[in-house]
Amino acid sequence: MDDSGSARTDRGGRTNAALHADGVDVFVSGLLFHDLVLTGLDRPPKPGTETWTTGMGAGPGGIANFAVTLARLGLRVGMAAAFGDDRHGRDCWETLDAEGVDLSWSRRFVDWTTPVTVSLAYDGDRALVSHGTTPPDLPVAPPRARATVLHVGPEPIPWLDGAGLGLIFADLGWDPSGQWAPDVLVRLARYHAFLPNEWEAMAYTRTDSPEAAVARLAEFVPLAVVTRGADGVIAIDGSTGETASVTGLPVDAVDPTGAGDVFGASLVAATLAGWPLADRLRFANLSAALSLQRPGGSLSAPGWAGIAAWWRSVRSSPGDPRILRDYAFLADVIPTLEGA
Repeated sequence: MDDSGSARTDRGGRTNAALHADGVDVFVSGLLFHDLVLTGLDRPPKPGTETWTTGMGAGPGGIANFAVTLARLGLRVGMAAAFGDDRHGRDCWETLDAEGVDLSWSRRFVDWTTPVTVSLAYDGDRALVSHGTTPPDLPVAPPRARATVLHVGPEPIPWLDGAGLGLIFADLGWDPSGQWAPDVLVRLARYHAFLPNEWEAMAYTRTDSPEAAVARLAEFVPLAVVTRGADGVIAIDGSTGETASVTGLPVDAVDPTGAGDVFGASLVAATLAGWPLADRLRFANLSAALSLQRPGGSLSAPGWAGIAAWWRSVRSSPGDPRILRDYAFLADVIPTLEGA
């Protein structure tokens, strides 16, 4: 293993981890990918043919989608992930560093290649093709955090029961086995929130509707959220006694890659801000919708600049009065948090 350059130091030789003895706002840990996104396809490519696309994006993906979105919302973000010491890994590292993500808890590995995902966006959705091998062991001593976001895999996370992790948000990836084992839900007991999409939620809970799935998930975590793509999102927050359903926002979608992660990160930020559940869902829904308008996941996250621009356009042009009413809370939170 070569972790040279993995932690920046000040003139006194202290690493970022030491400099941030007061902790971070959000700590994220999981698998990082280098994403290559191709958009503008009318249909999936056929064997034996060459297909040209009209759009492309590239950048860090996977857990980095959460990290960049949170950083663009003004939060202090620490990230633990394995990077290969290859071109893709170096590009991802430099991009995340430029975005203000603290990589003190991440490491570069010489004899391991950074996982790569190719996303083909067409017909309102995307298909993913990924390449990678099992990541090397990454010992993590997490900082104190107000919230923690984790990719939950088949293996237990040894430091999960440590103190100071704040509210823990669980993110689960695609199950290649197709089993969607319900015993995964039992492992959510330590978590504050679970954020699957409707198909994942119904598969894990063995239910036949998003409404039944979110009710079942609420038995395992205080905050159960089920995203429904263009149809919006439904959620139950047992810690506040709130239930909410939010409809989707109409946008000209270019690429849905990473939109679920952008939603999740924005929900984390809104939860830490203490907003009502419906406003949290609307804010996260808006961030995800705006991210659909550009290729890629992390680098399509709108941040406060994009959200403020959208709100100005809504106020300045006639449109759906429901949207103006539902998102009126932005007038108060953008000035408060934009410079945070």
